[in-house]
Amino acid sequence: MSLQGKRILVGLTGGIACYKIPYLVRYLWKDKAEIRVVMTEAATKFITPLTLESVSNNPVASDLFPADRFVGTRHIDMAQWPDLVVVAPATANFMGKVVSGISDDLLTTIICATPKPVMIAPAMNPQMWLNKVTQRNFATLKELGYIFVGPGEGGTACDHYGIGRMAEPEELYEAIKKFLAKGSRQSRKKKALTGKKILITAGPTREAIDPVRFISNRSSGKMGFALAEAAVASGAETTLISGPTDLTPPAGVRYITIETTGQLRTAVKKEFVKSDCLIMAAAPADYQPKKKQLSKIKKSDKELTLPLKPTVDILKDIASVRRKKQVVVGFALETDDAIANARRKLKEKKLDMIVVNTPGADTGFEHDTNSVTLIMPGKKPVELPLASKSQISFSILDRLSTLL
Repeated sequence: MSLQGKRILVGLTGGIACYKIPYLVRYLWKDKAEIRVVMTEAATKFITPLTLESVSNNPVASDLFPADRFVGTRHIDMAQWPDLVVVAPATANFMGKVVSGISDDLLTTIICATPKPVMIAPAMNPQMWLNKVTQRNFATLKELGYIFVGPGEGGTACDHYGIGRMAEPEELYEAIKKFLAKGSRQSRKKKALTGKKILITAGPTREAIDPVRFISNRSSGKMGFALAEAAVASGAETTLISGPTDLTPPAGVRYITIETTGQLRTAVKKEFVKSDCLIMAAAPADYQPKKKQLSKIKKSDKELTLPLKPTVDILKDIASVRRKKQVVVGFALETDDAIANARRKLKEKKLDMIVVNTPGADTGFEHDTNSVTLIMPGKKPVELPLASKSQISFSILDRLSTLL
């Protein structure tokens, strides 16, 4: 996707990572985006406005009340202008101000006044990032719908190592393109799932062997989280039930965490009765130990035999509470005879659709991309070629909207 015609406001706060932002602005400018830059007073100590004026081909704004010209309600005009606001680098001080609603300079005033999405790229000392107040502010901003890119782990200017390093300009550029491409698609589509209640499961489950070990699988939860984000964007009231992952739940979802397959079963049965559709993208463990050991199993040179029993089949189990008009979508990851095995699962579990894929170099667990086949009763399989899990999710929901 080209950024031609897209309007991006870039805000800089006071951090050494300011020196990287001309590279970001240049990437955006070469991709034909319209760019305006706002700098805090502290940011101008690290890099001059002239540098950013040169790469953006626009004047840089920094003062809320400049003495040399009339500005009127410029902060409101600037807040309404962009398609996306990007704050990079974003300091702990800036994040604290936004959480508290403080608007004491041009950039924070624009942030307070803008109805447009705001992307934040934090940059700070690792201890500042790990500070409990910073983490609280970070969590609050995510809940409020702010988009975060980074921070990453690495060396910082203060000669410390840890999490706090700003995402590189190339990463920010790709994140901006991805976000705006998604937004363009969403703006073209009608809210096909408005008024529908969608229940989505994601991630793995864990079955305890002893207090320190468990049986699980490689599911990252990325597909389920992408589906939840797409469902919200399509207008659905979305509930996401997830096993243990490192992912941040999308803004706008009702989020429920579980650990075991039994807990997932309980949560699904409780929420499914209130839903129009269940998308079972989670990867529950198929087996669990017959008996959990209360103490850690000590390592020895002898072979260990671990008796296992099947876990509950959740899709079969919900048949007893399923209403006539409810739609159920299952997932299948197969290594052999994928289509035949998926059709068998579709029939046995009385599904309305099954999404099947096979693990590969760019597909399946832990990847950001996938290629899948959609199978519905009495219809030809629909193959979706390799694409981001976000794009795959919208394609799945396109077909789901016809079933609903």
